[in-house]
Amino acid sequence: MAGLCEGRVAIVTGAGRGIGREHALMLASEGAKVVVNDLGGATDGTGSDLGPAKEVVAEIETQGGEAVVDGSDVTDFEAAGRLVAQTVETFGRLDVLVNNAGILRDRMIFSMSEAEWDAVVAVHLKGHFCATRHAAAHWRERSKAGDEVDARIINTASPSGLYGNAGQTNYGAAKAGIAALTMVEALELGRYGVTANCLAPTAVTRLVAPVMGGEDNIPDATKEALSPRWVAAVAVWLASPAARDVTGRVFDVRGDRIVVAEGWHRGPEAPNPGTPAGVGPVITELLAAARPNADLDGRDDPTRFAVP
Repeated sequence: MAGLCEGRVAIVTGAGRGIGREHALMLASEGAKVVVNDLGGATDGTGSDLGPAKEVVAEIETQGGEAVVDGSDVTDFEAAGRLVAQTVETFGRLDVLVNNAGILRDRMIFSMSEAEWDAVVAVHLKGHFCATRHAAAHWRERSKAGDEVDARIINTASPSGLYGNAGQTNYGAAKAGIAALTMVEALELGRYGVTANCLAPTAVTRLVAPVMGGEDNIPDATKEALSPRWVAAVAVWLASPAARDVTGRVFDVRGDRIVVAEGWHRGPEAPNPGTPAGVGPVITELLAAARPNADLDGRDDPTRFAVP
């Protein structure tokens, strides 16, 4: 039986470990040819090692699939262009781009260095832009040449970017930007046969294991409940032809639960009195009528942002 992604060609960035690894393996198991991109750096983005990406490719090949390794730095605009070009040269086409590469350099805002801000925003937000820019140009050219394009962009945000999380101003800001980037991509690229969607996953990976007490201290039941494979299942379906009508959406994926994140909407409104003294009572009434901000699980929490 043919897989959901039979014959499709996919790039997965950050595919050497964690969620990206599961994306690559599951895409291959559903018939896709996969470019396993991973610089192989540490969780903070330092260093490089193609070993993990090679291991993923070897596993795919052992299972009878097709895959190649790519060690491009997703923050390098020219390298991202070569990644897309070489994918097309190797496999003859590109159908799916999964932007997944990421790092962490957590710090409270009053302690964060410029380098810690720049590194995280570069890998996440610029890293999403670079590969997408070149893939989008490729698909637009194909569409304008008369080819039938049925392509996918699958981005990776985070609950931290949707709902906020202390200690992650750099990461949260980048992930919020990715959610917005996804919606704009969907608006711009739909006419060329390209959909853009976004995952905001929660899973046990090497990036989050330290804040859960360390991998050795995480119960096996928790590792299974929050296995990256749950996230990959959603990504692979979105990558398939079956998802051609789904675009501009953000999916909060946590284990066996899939949630559609509903995004920003206009809430209560009132006339602006035009004076500072008049604004205060109006804001007070509006906030009393407004839905409270969500907690990290995306649920209303009227106390979360209360001033001590």
